[in-house]
Amino acid sequence: MTPKLQRRQLLTLMAAAAAGVPALAQPSKPLRLIVPFPAGGTADVLPRMLVEKLRAAYPAGVIVENKSGAGGNIGADYVARSDPDGTTFLVSPPGPVAINQHLYKSLPFDPTKWVPVTVIATAPNVLDVSLKLPVKDLQEFIAYVKANPGKVTYASQGNGSTSHLTAALFMQLTGTKMIHVPYKGTAPALVDVMAGNADVFFDNVGSSAQHHKAGKLRILGVADTERSPLVPSVPTFAESNLPGMQAVTFFSMMAPPGTPKEIVAYAHRHFSAALAAPDIREKFADQGAVPGGWSPEKTAQFVKNESDRWSKVIQSASVKVE
Repeated sequence: MTPKLQRRQLLTLMAAAAAGVPALAQPSKPLRLIVPFPAGGTADVLPRMLVEKLRAAYPAGVIVENKSGAGGNIGADYVARSDPDGTTFLVSPPGPVAINQHLYKSLPFDPTKWVPVTVIATAPNVLDVSLKLPVKDLQEFIAYVKANPGKVTYASQGNGSTSHLTAALFMQLTGTKMIHVPYKGTAPALVDVMAGNADVFFDNVGSSAQHHKAGKLRILGVADTERSPLVPSVPTFAESNLPGMQAVTFFSMMAPPGTPKEIVAYAHRHFSAALAAPDIREKFADQGAVPGGWSPEKTAQFVKNESDRWSKVIQSASVKVE
C-alpha cells in the first residue's frame, strides 16, 4: 500500500469518526450504478461524469450499466433484488422511485423500501416543439393546440415517464388535448421531434438545449422558477402567464432495501464530495443540471413530496399504464 493511499484512508477514517459515522472498509467489489433507462439521456450522462471522482473510494472500479424497460421498473427490480452490500445502487429519474407506484397495478419491487442515499442532481423540464409547427412562443403554441384538438402529437420517454406526466400537467392547466406517442427513452423521442414525426416533447433541458441552439427544434418554455443558463433567452412558463407549470426532473440514488446505515453513509460521503468538485459542477451545468449531494434524510423527504405531487396529476388526468 502506498503512503499516499495510507494517508487517504487515514483521512477517511478520521472524517468518519468526526461525523459520528462508523468506519467502513473500501468495498472489494466494483461499484455498479444501474440506470434503468437507455444510454444517451441525462439520466445516463450524469453518473458517468462521476466515475473518475469515485475511483479512490471504490478502487475495484465503478461501472454504469443501463437496464431499461417498463418505465424503469426492470432496472429498479434488478437493484431491489441485489445484495445490500453497498456495491449496487439505482441512479434514476423519478419513475421507479416516486411515480410508478401510482401508475402500475402492481410492481415487482416495493418503492417504499428504497434506502435513499442522495439526489445526484435536478434539472428543469422544457417544452420542445418541432420546427414544422407554425409557432414562435408559448401563447401561439397554446392557441394552435386549441385550434387543432387531438391532432398535435407529443412524444415521451415512455408511459408514465416525467415527460408524459409533464405533458399531462400542461394539458390540465391549458385545457388542451394532444395525442401521446411513447418512445423508449429520450434519444429516440428527440430524433422524431427534430425529424417532424412528433410535434412536441417535454424534455429536460440538458438533452434539448444543444438542439435548440443548433436550430433543430424550438424550446418555448422552462418549467422552473428561473430561466435556465443553458437557454437564457427562453422564458419560464410563469413569465409566459402559466405559473402553475412547474416540473423539475430529479436524479436520485437509491440503495437496495435493507442496506445498513454505515454503507449509506459511506456512499453519501463520497458521492457528495464528488458532486462538490468544481469541475463536476461545471460539467453538470453544461447539462443544465444542478448538483445535489443532499443528505439521505433530505432526499427521503423530497422524494415523498414529489411522489405526492405527481400522484395528484396522475389521478386528475386518469393516466394509466398496463
